[in-house]
Amino acid sequence: MANPTIEIVEVPPTSAVAVFCLSHYFRELAERFEGGFDPANSSAPTLDEFAPPHGTFIVVRLDGEPVGCGGFKSISPEAAYIKRMWISRTVRGLGLGRRLLHELEHRAREVGYRIVRLETQESLTEAQQLYRSSGYTEVPPFNDEPYAHHWFEKKLS
Repeated sequence: MANPTIEIVEVPPTSAVAVFCLSHYFRELAERFEGGFDPANSSAPTLDEFAPPHGTFIVVRLDGEPVGCGGFKSISPEAAYIKRMWISRTVRGLGLGRRLLHELEHRAREVGYRIVRLETQESLTEAQQLYRSSGYTEVPPFNDEPYAHHWFEKKLS
């Protein structure tokens, strides 16, 4: 891939491109999680709160094609909750997940959050490694997400 064009854009969480990305993400989770995955049972069954001014939802495009997404919402005046981070299997290894995470942190900082929190499932070892290598510390559970096994937090500078 010579000089790919990478674009990270904010979109409404209900937009067609967001729905496209999330459908691929949910399908992958259903395959990877031992008991499957149903977003209606998660701690963020909808993305209604992932919109400005206290949240965001962004899509990563590679050469115009949507290949990733993620967002955050407020969980307190000082803390944002990152959720629905996904990069397509077809483009993993290009550093897009790290770019997406850094963009979410940047936008959370701009909104005024001092802390970002997230959680992940035990089978998502790549996600755990990304979070740890990006300065996240594992913390005790801060919510009752039924699919989570690891909870992380990072203080934003």
